Amino acid sequence: MRKSIMSTGTALGYLVTGPFAGVLGFAWTLAAAIVVTLVSITHLGGPAFLGAARVTRILAGFERRRAGWVLGAPVTTPYVPAAGDTVGRKVGAVAAQPASWCDLAWLTLLLPIGLATGIAGLVVAVVDLAAVVAPAWAWAVPNPRAPFPMKWLMTTTPGRFTLTVAGLALMPVAVWLIRVLAAGPARLAGMLLAPGEYRRLVEQTQHLAQTRQRVVDAQAAELRRIERDLHDGAQARMVAAGITLALAARKLRTNGDAGADVDLARRQLDDALTELRRLVRGIHPPILTDRGLHAALAALAGDSPFVVELHGDPDQRYPAAVESAAYFVVAEGLTNAAKHAEATAGVIDIVRRGHTVHVTVTDNGRGGADPAGAGIDGLRRRVEALDGTLTLGSPPGGPTVLHAELPCAS
Repeated sequence: MRKSIMSTGTALGYLVTGPFAGVLGFAWTLAAAIVVTLVSITHLGGPAFLGAARVTRILAGFERRRAGWVLGAPVTTPYVPAAGDTVGRKVGAVAAQPASWCDLAWLTLLLPIGLATGIAGLVVAVVDLAAVVAPAWAWAVPNPRAPFPMKWLMTTTPGRFTLTVAGLALMPVAVWLIRVLAAGPARLAGMLLAPGEYRRLVEQTQHLAQTRQRVVDAQAAELRRIERDLHDGAQARMVAAGITLALAARKLRTNGDAGADVDLARRQLDDALTELRRLVRGIHPPILTDRGLHAALAALAGDSPFVVELHGDPDQRYPAAVESAAYFVVAEGLTNAAKHAEATAGVIDIVRRGHTVHVTVTDNGRGGADPAGAGIDGLRRRVEALDGTLTLGSPPGGPTVLHAELPCAS
């Protein structure tokens, strides 16, 4: 019974505060629309829009809590963080959220809905309560000209107590009407102000991005482990075996055939070691882990058959997956320039702007590189796995510009 009384009381409170909230919401919406429209042609348009959106969200937050009185729990906030490093981008991010416009829609609708349901709920509650306590006040309102049965009900003691009985009998109906009148607007507020499909998709996208980043990081860590095992394990043992064979060949110089066989085995072992080192560099260059991206790119530039300039901060470090992707972009660009473009000079630029690492490889070769080639396509997949982009500009006659943008949040 107590729960029933409390739910009816909160429903009545929701209805009574509805007209006041409606007047406030409509007045603010009208004023904000006029002000933002007038200043939209000036430099104050963006800040005014963001300020108005902030106040609108505060008012909508009150409405969510008010609806929670009836629904049993506050309505969840639907907003997502507005990303952007400029006012214009923040305005675009806020305006792109459906919740921003749903807030305005509810604050506009709240005035007629709040007035209608608030007045109706208040009338139902006051009339029923007045009937219940009629013996306490009806005697003070004599009306000898009132028609039957109002004259009897209002001017006689039995009639007043009859009103009390009728009020008590109709109280369940009055309670039901109050709850129905409150439930309608509260549910509509919940529909408009609760998180919708937009926020669900944003949260799902963020979750997928986080899980993918964990997978990429785990893959990079596993590649580093394989590289370390090959470098410190198999490669070291092959080097030791080569030294042993060299010593054995020296001892067998007196036996030409045996010595030749040992020399052949040693050459084969050296070839295998060379191939293993190439494989290690292809998996994850050790210099990336030991000295960082700038040093690894400097090594690539030094090994290039043509002159390559390197521009960038030598002390800057990036996440392992970003450094690996940037390294292979540069390696592929220099390799293609040397093998296919007959380049004689090149430039590597690596710079961080905000949360993005920009890697550019430029050469003065003959151009005409195929953006859909197998090597470029493999690089593009590697870069896109990090939410980055890869572009290739290579007009006939050159120059060829290979550019990658890699997100780097840390």
